[in-house]
Amino acid sequence: MTASVLAQVSPAAGGPLAYAGTFLLAAGVYSLTAHIAARNVLGDVPIKRALLVGPAPAAISLLLQQYGPLAFVLAIAVDFVLIRYVYRIKARTTALVTFIHIVVSILVLFIVLSAYRLAGTAPT
Repeated sequence: MTASVLAQVSPAAGGPLAYAGTFLLAAGVYSLTAHIAARNVLGDVPIKRALLVGPAPAAISLLLQQYGPLAFVLAIAVDFVLIRYVYRIKARTTALVTFIHIVVSILVLFIVLSAYRLAGTAPT
């Protein structure tokens, strides 16, 4: 019983290429959603700044995936710090951008997973 529970909590097996691909995809999605959040709150901002924000939450969620909620909280905290540093904004505005970043990221994840599950039900 304990072995099966540990197998469900441990990270998925994969080679270095699988981890690199997952990191690059997650970093790209987090950068895109960070840019959408920043544009929503701050107006016209360069996308280069969002490219600095995205990789950190992606790395944290990939490296600490077996810790679940801890990885989520740490990724949000690092996201907050990076948004504040990269965009040079006040803490209250940073909290708003971070909140919108979380919401947009969850919405994108929901849409992609729903499309994946829908495609899985298609007849062959």
